[in-house]
Amino acid sequence: MSFVALPLLAAQLTADPRQIAMVSLAEQLPWLLLGLLSGVLADRFDRRRILWLVDAARALLVGALAAAVAADMVTIPLLSLVAFLLGCGQTLYSGAWAGMVPALVAPSGLTRANARLQASSLITDTLLGTPLGALLFGIATALPFAVDAVSFATAAALVFILRGNFQPRSQPAPKTWTALRRDTTEGVRWLWRHHLLRRLCLASGITNLVGGGLIAILVLYARQTLGLSDLGFALLVASFALGGVVGAMSTPRLTARFGTPRVLRLTAVGTAIAAAAAGAATSGPIAGMGIAAYGAASLAWNVTAVSLRQSLVPAELLGRVAMAYQMVIGSGTALGAVAAGFTAHAFGLRTPFYTGAVLLFAASLISTRSVQRAALPSRGAVPERRTR
Repeated sequence: MSFVALPLLAAQLTADPRQIAMVSLAEQLPWLLLGLLSGVLADRFDRRRILWLVDAARALLVGALAAAVAADMVTIPLLSLVAFLLGCGQTLYSGAWAGMVPALVAPSGLTRANARLQASSLITDTLLGTPLGALLFGIATALPFAVDAVSFATAAALVFILRGNFQPRSQPAPKTWTALRRDTTEGVRWLWRHHLLRRLCLASGITNLVGGGLIAILVLYARQTLGLSDLGFALLVASFALGGVVGAMSTPRLTARFGTPRVLRLTAVGTAIAAAAAGAATSGPIAGMGIAAYGAASLAWNVTAVSLRQSLVPAELLGRVAMAYQMVIGSGTALGAVAAGFTAHAFGLRTPFYTGAVLLFAASLISTRSVQRAALPSRGAVPERRTR
């Protein structure tokens, strides 16, 4: 709900795409500031505890935002601050989350597990939450944020009662600055030295640069170019989720039939074609179909890439390597939001879609070359996990 309510609230405060993009930038900035640290924390402390503590803090933060909105005290700087703090929470959460799935699922089941998790997240978070958030926003501006605060509190409670040992190390790591610096650089070094993951990380950074830019200006594109209402904007976002659910749930069958390399190649090209189609749309339904295709291709690519990464990274390094990877992705999303805002302001709201399609095609070439050089099986989900 907050995913759609935040840009709607920002658009209510200003019509300048640069200021709206600044809110998106603030939410992505913590990936640059905290990304590597969150990975170190996830590899040092109980990952379950990090998850529920972060969600409890986010429940309080969004609840305070709901109160500020109800009191008509929200400004763009305040909204940017809240977005930044929410981004800090998401960064810390993602570091701990990176090691949870491999701790619960065997390597052979990673693709299926990630597909189900991402599909269920899209259904509840975007497909249901986005239109409902827009509907509640129309009833009372503060209402979607109040409900979202309850959702964070519920998530914290669910993780709190989860049983199991999610401490990545049997012995606590030494708590010195030297050890902290060593742990931080170890994950970055491991990622940089792994040719396949390094190339996939670069391709992911490009795709998120495009995705972050399109998200940042989508609300204005829906309103000013397509002439849609707030609900129409929400339905555009929901169409991405609908396509994403189809793409995510189809991924296990696709990788089993065609193999990981071919799925990565085809879905990367698919995102480029879909982005161009969405930008050329002349009506809401046509744009929705293009965005749905974009969602299907991007989620299939993401599930495949994430499962591959989880299978290749040692368990004791999952948090740090994943967050080094995510820092590149978050940087791309943040830069994309700024670039799309200024590009749309200078050349029109369709331009980010067209330039994004070119960049996505470049990303497809990068991922194609990386999987062609890697010794991956031609069929099957992912290779077995390496211990070192």
